[in-house]
Amino acid sequence: MQPLKILVIDDEQLIRWSFEKKLRTLGYTVFTAESGEEGLQLCESEVPDVAFVDNKLPGMQGLEVISRIRSMNEDTNIVFMTAYGSIDTAVKAMKLGAQEYVNKPFSFKEIYAIIDSIREKISISNEVQLLRRQHKDKVTFDHIVGRSPVIRKIIQLSNKIARINTTTVLLLGESGTGKDLFARAIHNESNRSNKPFVTINCASLPETLLESELFGHEQGAFTDAKKLKKGLFEMAEGGTVFLDEIGEINMVTQVKLLGVIENRVIRRLSGTADIPVDIRIIAATNKDLKRSIEDKTFREDLFYRLTVFQIMIPPLREHPEDISLLSDHFLAHFNNQFRKSIRLIDPDAKHLLEKYSWPGNIRELRNVIERAVILETHDVVQVENLPAEIVKLHSDPAHPLIPSAELVRSMAEGSSLYDLEKQTIIESLNKAEHNQTKAAKILGITRDTLRYKMKKYKL
Repeated sequence: MQPLKILVIDDEQLIRWSFEKKLRTLGYTVFTAESGEEGLQLCESEVPDVAFVDNKLPGMQGLEVISRIRSMNEDTNIVFMTAYGSIDTAVKAMKLGAQEYVNKPFSFKEIYAIIDSIREKISISNEVQLLRRQHKDKVTFDHIVGRSPVIRKIIQLSNKIARINTTTVLLLGESGTGKDLFARAIHNESNRSNKPFVTINCASLPETLLESELFGHEQGAFTDAKKLKKGLFEMAEGGTVFLDEIGEINMVTQVKLLGVIENRVIRRLSGTADIPVDIRIIAATNKDLKRSIEDKTFREDLFYRLTVFQIMIPPLREHPEDISLLSDHFLAHFNNQFRKSIRLIDPDAKHLLEKYSWPGNIRELRNVIERAVILETHDVVQVENLPAEIVKLHSDPAHPLIPSAELVRSMAEGSSLYDLEKQTIIESLNKAEHNQTKAAKILGITRDTLRYKMKKYKL
């Protein structure tokens, strides 16, 4: 969770200075204002998480400031400060949108307690929003795009595994092949689908922080552990934990993870009690774990516990028949996202997409289509809006339309390239006796490209 942004609106300079000094020391971002008008300007520009608003202010009074803040941003948590201890005024403030109030003079112990309470509330709210978003965007096997035999076989296997909702699964494959998508689908097609799906990238966190994130910690476990924290294994109770890039975890954490899989219990850092957990673990990696075992960087016993079911997701270059389908799927997605109405991908462009080797796999293809949709100003994605490494394939000698020397001589001086290409297609169709497959072969293009160009030139 990011550090809270806190705004203090009070005309007493000493109070503003005290808030700044004490809260910034704790890592909070603090803004101060000595009037309601100045405070509202900061509210609009900085969008604070918490606003402390004094009752008596020069000019605009505290109750009006609260009303205005609430109309500007419903998510800002407002704390009303008053030295006049009137219950009626406090009630009015709460009705206008304040969540808390504090009487002056106050101790900063009271302020810290209020901020901790608000932090907890924001954290819970964020978790609820995440779960709602996950439910809304619920991925199932029907959402996985692919008609190639290899992908259909993997979907069938994953579907069977999903029904056995306690079994550990290991997903293998290069980066960008869709391992996270399969993990979500397995969870959502299982009996755990109404419980949390918690994901963590094991390569993105330092070793000490990763262990704390997974297992949680007791208060005082380390310098910054000011309160008890539940780990992801506890938070996922009844659901699924997806450990992405599991090949990056250290040997100490591997031992603890093995204990979770075998005994279904965890122990928080500095904890003394075993805590039972009902979770399924899905792990993923792009590393060769057998090589890691040989190198003594991955435990063999953990490997075999993870590979009760092992699914290898192939790179995109091994099922190129899905490239066209995936391209059209992403085109529709980004049309909707960017409110565009691009009808199709030019067959020449589609041909290049199918020829490219896709080292970044499906993720790279998705990014390429997103880029093309953003750049395209017409209703068809053109070759020139593809990245240079793909466009250079256009120079392949088998690809361009090369008119015959006789045709070039016969064309009138000043003829356009448009006319030259059209006549080249007509000449090839005549040579092939209007057999489109033969004509496409003569031209060195695909049959789909030929049909598109025939439509373009109304042939």
